[in-house]
Amino acid sequence: MSNVIEIITGDITTLAVDAIVNAANSTLLGGGGVDGAIHRAAGPKLVEECATLGGCPVGEARITKGYNLPARFVIHTVGPVWHGGGNGEPELLAACYRTSYALARSHGLRSIAFPAISCGVYGYPMEQAGAVSLAAAREASSSGDFGRIVLVQFNEPALACYLTVARRLEIRFTS
Repeated sequence: MSNVIEIITGDITTLAVDAIVNAANSTLLGGGGVDGAIHRAAGPKLVEECATLGGCPVGEARITKGYNLPARFVIHTVGPVWHGGGNGEPELLAACYRTSYALARSHGLRSIAFPAISCGVYGYPMEQAGAVSLAAAREASSSGDFGRIVLVQFNEPALACYLTVARRLEIRFTS
């Protein structure tokens, strides 16, 4: 089986995949970081559709059209805020990935790109979040349901962290 997991640095809003994942807040109405970038790139119809969804709890996911994005869909998931790891953060973060992959599967999507969920203003340590993200990607890629899984890092230090974690976990990937 060829590698379907890619670890890259770049701008998730420019990727031509079936779906990009938005590290959203619980309102789904836009915010800072990747959430704001996705909303700006998709245009005002995205926030209009998100307003009809009634928000999203931490660990769950919702899907919308991609509007002005190259991606056909946006899967919005709400990651946990880091409070030291003893408040269920690893389980909630893993749920973000599981529910996002499940939603993509249920819509017949074969390519998906993820940012580093919860690693921005939510303060989740990059190495620990990377391990959760990569384990979920390995599981999803082994299902055969996805032809391409892209883990998009915003900068070179984040990329280096993810590459180190992937090698430590012996996850096959391309970069």
